[in-house]
Amino acid sequence: MNNTNIRLTPRISAVLGALVADAAALGLHWLYDPSRIAQIEKNKRLTFLPPDDDNYKDAKGFFAHGGKQVGDSSGYGEACLLILNHYAQHGEFKRVAYQAEYRGHFGPGGQYIGYIDSPTRQTLLKLMPLAPEDFPAQSGADDDQFAALATVPVVTAMHTGTAAELLDKIEQVVRLTNHNDVAVGAAKYTGSVLFDVLNGKSILSALTDAIPQAGEQLAPLIEQALQTKTLDAIGMAEQFGSACHVLEGVPIVAHIALHTTNFRDAIEANIRAGGDSCGRAIMLGAIAAVKAEALNGESTSIPLEWLSKYRKLSVAADACAKI
Repeated sequence: MNNTNIRLTPRISAVLGALVADAAALGLHWLYDPSRIAQIEKNKRLTFLPPDDDNYKDAKGFFAHGGKQVGDSSGYGEACLLILNHYAQHGEFKRVAYQAEYRGHFGPGGQYIGYIDSPTRQTLLKLMPLAPEDFPAQSGADDDQFAALATVPVVTAMHTGTAAELLDKIEQVVRLTNHNDVAVGAAKYTGSVLFDVLNGKSILSALTDAIPQAGEQLAPLIEQALQTKTLDAIGMAEQFGSACHVLEGVPIVAHIALHTTNFRDAIEANIRAGGDSCGRAIMLGAIAAVKAEALNGESTSIPLEWLSKYRKLSVAADACAKI
């Protein structure tokens, strides 16, 4: 792993699973046309495709990553890596320091170059005019999009306390970018699922036991998604929607996590569903990596060739080695 000595524990696999799944989906991100995706798959692989505007022509989609390369992250993956580096540097979550790092990374003059979604843009507009000591505890947008889940794999993997304490931490972190109850419920649900799988619970028990955390709007949708008996990610996307909102994507994540047994199948099914595949990939990748290792007894469930294609692997590995 780029000569970085790192022990692949389940919690590290959860973090790397999130980051790799996001990068794997980037090439077809926001292509809302499963039939076009199926055509592409006949001639190419689905994962780690170079972003290409031709794939989106005469199809429903939004081409946002023209400046990206194979193995790059979406904005979601960048946020996930940012909070991983935060924990590696500070040893714990420090709200004001993280908000300053977030502003510095995604704001003008920052390292991030790429598409800025609505919750990120609104958060930056709130933070940019303020001195750090004046940052509000809830700086996020009233928005339920998938930026809310980008930090959850790391927050969950780094947590050493109780489940109740984890839920409080997740809410604190999520409201920094998404000050929205639906978004917080989605984050608490997916974080609870990952926490339970990390602690040895079966995937079905984890997905069902966490439903009360999802909130009144999301909970019944997850229940519906879990009733489907066989894998049908495209059908789930048609039923719930495949856009950037957690009410659409989280049921698809739950469905795929339940019905796949290895990391590769989970991530490819997610890409076939189309739409905001990177948004769904963050939590799906984390959960699928841990589930697959528990089922198959593997030291890592993430294909090594996929790990090698993730362009910031050395950065992530260095951070993982410090936590």
